[in-house]
Amino acid sequence: MRLLPTCLLIAGLSTSAFAQGQPNTILVLDGSGSMWGQIDGVAKITIAQEVIADLLADFPAEEGLGLTVYGHRTRGSCTDIETIVAPAPGTAPDIIAAVNAIKPLGSTPMTDSVIAAAQSLRYTEEAATVILVSDGIETCNPDPCAAARLLEEAGIAFTTHVVGFDVSDPDALAQMQCIAEETGGQFLTASNAQELDLAMAAIVSEPAPEPEPALVGMTFTAVIGDDKRVIDTPVQWEISGTADLPADMTGNPLMLDLPEGAYTATAYHTAVEVAGTAQFIVIGGGNSMVEIAFEEPAPTARIVAPATAPAGSRVLVGWDGPNDVSDNIQIGLPGERYAFYTYTSDGNPVSLQMPSEPGSYELRYVLRDNETIATAMIEVTPVDVTLTAPDEAAAGSTIQVGWSGPDADGDNIQIAEVGGSYFSYAYVRDNNPVSLAMPATPGVYELRYVFRDSETILTRPITVTEVKISLDAPATAPAGSQVAIGWAGPDADGDNVQVAETGGSYLTYRYIRGSNPVMLQMPGVPGDYELRYVFRDSETLYTQPITVTPVTARVVAPASVAAGEAVPVGWDGPGYEGDYLTIARLGDDGYVSYTYMGSANPATLTAPTEPGEYEVRYIMGQNVVTLATTKLTVTAP
Repeated sequence: MRLLPTCLLIAGLSTSAFAQGQPNTILVLDGSGSMWGQIDGVAKITIAQEVIADLLADFPAEEGLGLTVYGHRTRGSCTDIETIVAPAPGTAPDIIAAVNAIKPLGSTPMTDSVIAAAQSLRYTEEAATVILVSDGIETCNPDPCAAARLLEEAGIAFTTHVVGFDVSDPDALAQMQCIAEETGGQFLTASNAQELDLAMAAIVSEPAPEPEPALVGMTFTAVIGDDKRVIDTPVQWEISGTADLPADMTGNPLMLDLPEGAYTATAYHTAVEVAGTAQFIVIGGGNSMVEIAFEEPAPTARIVAPATAPAGSRVLVGWDGPNDVSDNIQIGLPGERYAFYTYTSDGNPVSLQMPSEPGSYELRYVLRDNETIATAMIEVTPVDVTLTAPDEAAAGSTIQVGWSGPDADGDNIQIAEVGGSYFSYAYVRDNNPVSLAMPATPGVYELRYVFRDSETILTRPITVTEVKISLDAPATAPAGSQVAIGWAGPDADGDNVQVAETGGSYLTYRYIRGSNPVMLQMPGVPGDYELRYVFRDSETLYTQPITVTPVTARVVAPASVAAGEAVPVGWDGPGYEGDYLTIARLGDDGYVSYTYMGSANPATLTAPTEPGEYEVRYIMGQNVVTLATTKLTVTAP
């Protein structure tokens, strides 16, 4: 056993936050979700509510007190801070009622809550005291120490006392201690209801009488493991030495006032029936805490599962074990790496995936450090795996494939190059048969049953036969026109006909499903292009050239009009849907006014309001091509 000294002792605190002449005080209470954590089976928020109710039951009415709470209304919010009771005399009943109504929920804006309380107290104008009770690390303000330092520098006799309730994180403890030290306050910790009561009383009550010079307050704690967790099962103590003390004292921690001298402490850990002993010296100004550390007992576990299970099935596995973070249940061949696993935190029993290969396997309870502490054997039995499908299928067609197999999550049927990459797949879950798309290229392929997206456990051949592919279209077409394109091909989902730059990107397309021929709009710019039959939106199976010929147009308008007047414009041209007329300044790419022509001829435009030289333009909507222009002079009205 080891004797480990520390320097923290709640009983050694004597400063009162409510001394005469300091009426401005706010209690800041942690209302974050972590306050639902339990100590000895009781939620921390419940403990805090009971301690505060007892503490304020006979609180002097003339002393001023307020209440600020954080993290009690909104999840994940760093602004969930509320001063529920403003600081004033006689507020103890209101504070008790408000504390009892708290339902912990959100984050831990601990530092910003202290700042909000300080501002409520007008800390820059008069003396102010804040009492912070928190159980966790700051989650919002990046630098609690710097914030506390600024409060102290700006305040008039500003003080923050801090009680860390059930806090073991060293970083959180350091943050809390820094807030207290930077503002000249007390920092106390409490790990249970009794210690919280003592800590709160040490702050809000009048100073305790000075102890007799010959007595020193000592705290005895029994801890376990490398992380020095306080033992939460009964601990009996025997203290022998300079002073006569009763035998078989209980409590953990145990607090005693002892005369100076030499002593021996014995702690009996009743749950494992092990005793630990430490010698220590009591002297004023020396160490005030004695820790007796016990070794971590070796963890044990059990596994309860069926003796057999079909290959690829899921099996319920019951377990009894530590259930620490990352503990898991595995299945694997004896002496080999696991095949599948699931965390114990997922439930009890857990659902565990069985391998696809029959054989004798081992179930394992594995700790987070990969240590196996329990095993049980299970026999994985064979499952028939079959694929039912035609021997041949047309290129690009969709066929139905029947199957039998494990039917595990992620099982799928694929068609693939023999020994190579798959072309398409379909998951089997809740579908039998499945619909499977064939490739566009004829040849010999293989159908596969794939276990959990990763392991091929059955293949069978299939021949994909050729399908004629052609396009029936004119050799030329006017720019911007709609052309009827006949086609022959796989007619698969996503098949389409395109017009494109030769060897380049497509310009327009139409899906063919249900339509033969399809109407395809030609580009607005004359030139040589190509028509394409594209398979499933991805693979071009056929091309043929097409020449887009120019189209002409003419516009007729008055030579001049007054600014703002209506301008009748006659026109002659292709009249495609989307074609329009514009008035624009000479040499300007934009326009001043426009109108779609539709069936109106002449169409009507509105002259610009600014006199000058303009032109009327016929614009083909496809590719925004200007087909004709005529000059227009706009005069002053």
